[in-house]
Amino acid sequence: MQPLYDSRGAHIANAVNDRLHSPSGANIGHFLKHEGIFVDMRGRYLGEIVLGNRLMRSRRSKYEAVNFGRRGNYGNAGYVGTRSSVATVWQVTDYEDIATEALR
Repeated sequence: MQPLYDSRGAHIANAVNDRLHSPSGANIGHFLKHEGIFVDMRGRYLGEIVLGNRLMRSRRSKYEAVNFGRRGNYGNAGYVGTRSSVATVWQVTDYEDIATEALR
């Protein structure tokens, strides 16, 4: 399991076996290896890993208008506890934090 954070260092998701789960464990997306991106449960571009452990959305993603199709819900990964925040990073060029409502 790889914990993922926003630019402020808040724990926002966990990558588990090519799936994306909220901190509470709900399946909220999937990783597409070939494209190197995460998509939401409807198959729409959600974001990508930046700086090793930040899940952020590219403002210039070529996948913004692509629908990759639904991948199915793999259930709950289970609550992993409250993770400590990590250091804040300066704004990464052409990336932004993912809206909180997209991570539910």
